[in-house]
Amino acid sequence: MGEEADPGGAVRDLVCGTIAGMAAKLFEHPFDLVKVRLQSQPTDRPAQFKGPLDCFKYTVGHEGVRGLYRGLSAPIFGAAVENATLFFVYNRCQAAIYQLSSKPAIVGGVQRELSIPELALAGAGAGAVTSFALTPIELIKCRMQVQMLAPSVAATGPVIVKTALEAPGSPSSTVTLPANLVNGKAPLKGPLALIADTVRQNGIRGLWLGQTGTFLRETGGSAAWFGIYELAARLMVKQHQARAPPGHVASKADLAAWQLMLAGAMGGIAYNVSLFPADCVKSTMQTHAELNPNKPVPGFGATFMNIYRMRGIRGLYAGCALTCLRSGPSSAMIFGLFETLRINFGWVFEPGSGKGPEQLK
Repeated sequence: MGEEADPGGAVRDLVCGTIAGMAAKLFEHPFDLVKVRLQSQPTDRPAQFKGPLDCFKYTVGHEGVRGLYRGLSAPIFGAAVENATLFFVYNRCQAAIYQLSSKPAIVGGVQRELSIPELALAGAGAGAVTSFALTPIELIKCRMQVQMLAPSVAATGPVIVKTALEAPGSPSSTVTLPANLVNGKAPLKGPLALIADTVRQNGIRGLWLGQTGTFLRETGGSAAWFGIYELAARLMVKQHQARAPPGHVASKADLAAWQLMLAGAMGGIAYNVSLFPADCVKSTMQTHAELNPNKPVPGFGATFMNIYRMRGIRGLYAGCALTCLRSGPSSAMIFGLFETLRINFGWVFEPGSGKGPEQLK
């Protein structure tokens, strides 16, 4: 399985992954917003929300339905980058496994199927690479999603601070707050302003705040995502093979759309359950500047322990049920669209045809 055997594979992976990822993000963004807000509640004071429904009601009540799509521009772009990169690197990792494996790539004139552990390893590699592209996008998305929860400023005009040693109203005792406050809050920043603000305060490296959490989540999660999807799809393909006419080799092209989507949904749930605490810590770190102004951001380990001490295991899984509720349908859409696009455009190759690999077999 080499690059030369399938020169159009990279383009197909990028195009199909981009379309599938963007479509799924439109569906899942309100769920993701609620999840991030639940995860990002400061640990030095009581939780603001009782659960997902309470957070949902608060968001709609204070920000309207549009508030559920706060910060959508960053994740739409992120979904295109994430899924295109995931599928592209996933298939390139499969090619590398074929080349590095001691087992023959061709058995009996037919290309050998990679095992589920090998496919999970390819998924882990794809997730690890994707995490570096994804962290800056998620940082901006998370900051945009919690801006409305930032602490209000108590006053909107000059605050006079007097001491016994200063003359009343002297210049040295007058503090002027920003004149552009709205209801005690500074105006909400857009993605470009947040990028500039991050770079100004912390340099380019500041855009990768939370990289450890993203790396852990994407590496382990992608191994589970692709591994469970491939396992479920293969079981369904075997059922088709048992009913297939003599000489026909069943493949994913024989599966109905609902079967591809069911396998994708199972993969999506496995992705989130596998390393959800890493995502929780990542979101907390990335929103620290918005919800805890003028306080240094604790590291990954310190943030993990702060959440655990204040809210226990439940705190590390805040929003997990809601995330699984949306990740099932979302991943179903991603895999269903990805495979359907490839099949409808003739982008699935028959095993052993000599034309190229069936990329996601």
